[in-house]
Amino acid sequence: MSIKRFKPLLLAIVAVLLVSLACSAGGTTPTQAPPPTNKPAEVSKPTATEAPVETALPTSAPSAVSDLQDVKNAVIQIESQGTFVDPEFGLVLNGAGRGSGFIIDPSGIAVTNNHVVTGAALLKVWVGGESEPRNARVLGVSECSDLAVIDIDGDGYDYLKWYNGDINVGMDMYIAGYPLGEPEYTLTKGVISKAKASGETSWASVDSVLEYDATSNPGNSGGPVVNSEGEVVAIHYASNRDTRQAFVISRDVAEKVIDVLKTGENIDTIGVNGQAVSNDDGSVTGIWVSSVQSGSQADKAGVKPGDILIQMENLVLAQDGTLSQYCDILRSHKPGDTLSLTVLRWASGEILEGQLNGRELAVTSKFDGSTTQTSGGQTTASGTDQVNPNASASGDNFYRTDFDGGLDSWVYFEWHGKKDGFKAETANSRLRFELNKNDLWLYFLYKDYSYSDVRIDTSAENLGRNNNNVSLICRYSDELGWYEFNIANNGTYTILWYDSVSLHDYKLLYSGGSNQIRMGKDINEYTAICNGDKLPWVSTGLKYVR
Repeated sequence: MSIKRFKPLLLAIVAVLLVSLACSAGGTTPTQAPPPTNKPAEVSKPTATEAPVETALPTSAPSAVSDLQDVKNAVIQIESQGTFVDPEFGLVLNGAGRGSGFIIDPSGIAVTNNHVVTGAALLKVWVGGESEPRNARVLGVSECSDLAVIDIDGDGYDYLKWYNGDINVGMDMYIAGYPLGEPEYTLTKGVISKAKASGETSWASVDSVLEYDATSNPGNSGGPVVNSEGEVVAIHYASNRDTRQAFVISRDVAEKVIDVLKTGENIDTIGVNGQAVSNDDGSVTGIWVSSVQSGSQADKAGVKPGDILIQMENLVLAQDGTLSQYCDILRSHKPGDTLSLTVLRWASGEILEGQLNGRELAVTSKFDGSTTQTSGGQTTASGTDQVNPNASASGDNFYRTDFDGGLDSWVYFEWHGKKDGFKAETANSRLRFELNKNDLWLYFLYKDYSYSDVRIDTSAENLGRNNNNVSLICRYSDELGWYEFNIANNGTYTILWYDSVSLHDYKLLYSGGSNQIRMGKDINEYTAICNGDKLPWVSTGLKYVR
């Protein structure tokens, strides 16, 4: 994760535009290799806050689930809406993220991950696959253990019990939840492969973690991992799909923490939704603050979204890329202790010093980093871009086209299929393709100028009912290959790397799906970012899936 800022957004297509048109009913990915887990990167612009929906409560008497098939009745999908500042994307207004959870008491007390709910302005909860959401409120959170307890409106719910037996390697487990932000409940099977795995991540520091081999996806976060009787063994919070490894918070840790959170008390938190970040050379490390809980210790100290906590009690944070040092400090002190704090306010380049439970933050110096200030408070990374005659008056390098002229600056090649199967033309300020063959992949390249760090923005309308892919690519090279952000109008997406050196094939880096992708005859807005050696973001108006 890099804290290096990007160039001001490009208003149309920068460097390279790929239109990959696969008309067959098959998959949209030219490889079947499983992808590694990246931090979920889906974002949407939801509508204004809706009024609470009154949903009929269950009519039958609530009971503890005792059968695997009934686990669904107590599993929930959670949507948290709020405003966040992302280290790559910047300000996200009214963003909505989805995760999973499960009910542990008939009164509506439920468990999920801290990173699913912290910093949200409101929560919506769907119980057992219901079509209408309920409201809920946060009772308590543990930032370092990545656990949270919420209270769902109403009562009379079926609930899950904790498993009381021994947890051993080879034990069958099932992960339940709502992956990829979809409304469809899933249940996948695996076995415990390691009883004591590392729990250090960029967003948590968990003491007791189990590793197991079961398929999981973004959106499974906070969901229960149960045995064949539907009893909770652990709570899902991380995975690596490239190696088919999932990581869960063991019952031995979770149950003790949850008993405290149910009372309304927080554990090991200062009230931020954060993640470990660093700049490209590792000279600056810290905890990026995406959001701040109102009234929390961090809020009272003056911490703001977009800040980076670089030191606490004079110790440098996140040097190993995890929350380990940060959480060890919190666990070494009582919640009310006064702790010194040093903050880098990335947007303004200011260094602030102050205290938690003490002196408010105040500017003490200016950060002298490797970025240059530009107008409007933006920062741009230094690069070697060629000067573009279409550059803006402020001197920022970008390319923009409305396709209101010819295609003299564009070249294309066919990766699959025959070139007589299509026709391309510009009309009404659009680049229009007519497709007459199945399985036709076309790459259109902007040839006049090259760019280094780029953000690519465009929109594409599907005019037919077939399955077409639209992709944005960057870092294109005949010798080395390229990176490809691929969106299909059947609701799936992938991030690919084509290696022209050794593999001579595609490597699948990330994949998923969302019902937020507009399907059929409709328009999607696309954004992709390539910064240094990072591929931090692809957006099609999707929700965050945590």
